[in-house]
Amino acid sequence: MSSTLPRHVAIIMDGNGRWAQARGLPRAKGHEAGAESVRAVVRECRKRGVEALTLYSFSTENWKRPPEEISALMTLLKQYVLQERAELMEQGIRVRVIGQISRLPLFVRKPLGVLCRDSERNRGMVLNLALSYGSRAEMVHAVRQIGQEIAEGRRDPSTISEQTISNRLYTAGLPDPDLLIRTSGELRLSNFLLWQLAYTEMYVTETHWPDFREDCIDEAFAAFSGRRRRFGKTDAQLTED
Repeated sequence: MSSTLPRHVAIIMDGNGRWAQARGLPRAKGHEAGAESVRAVVRECRKRGVEALTLYSFSTENWKRPPEEISALMTLLKQYVLQERAELMEQGIRVRVIGQISRLPLFVRKPLGVLCRDSERNRGMVLNLALSYGSRAEMVHAVRQIGQEIAEGRRDPSTISEQTISNRLYTAGLPDPDLLIRTSGELRLSNFLLWQLAYTEMYVTETHWPDFREDCIDEAFAAFSGRRRRFGKTDAQLTED
């Protein structure tokens, strides 16, 4: 059984729209309510000693949504960065961003870049925001880097290993997630950290993201503690270890 805290927690924050629809509210109100859950979960994970928290905030596929919803999401993101900056710095949280950052509007990129730079030396917890992120695009980016090294004669193809690829992903330097949480009951990965989640324990809850709070973290971590992580070994081998 696993009695340890997950070092790296990844969350697919799903259900903002359904939460709003169930209350007769516009989708933007669901995203606003979801921002409160982000605040609560970041605080709770930092308090518990989680080393890294990766939040699937906006996917490459989300650019297909109505322009007004995208605009509302970007405005909300800027507000979060500005409003939470002081607490994130006080708590020693290092903010990183993964994804196709150049696609984000400048009014978001600028304060986000400043926060990432100013929090770079923080060691309390890494808050990894997946923005304009898609795992397949991430892997294509890594393969192109390796291909360029080979074309320039800087790498022999026979030296390529799993670590070679991991080192060229957006998450380089972070441990792979121990626990993936997905809210709102959906049973799919949605192009999220496909390489990194190879041996991650998955926890799915019917709770919509705006209702996900500290008690939900309790339940997810308790479920994780009850898992037996084999990594390809048998139970007998684990007992011997």
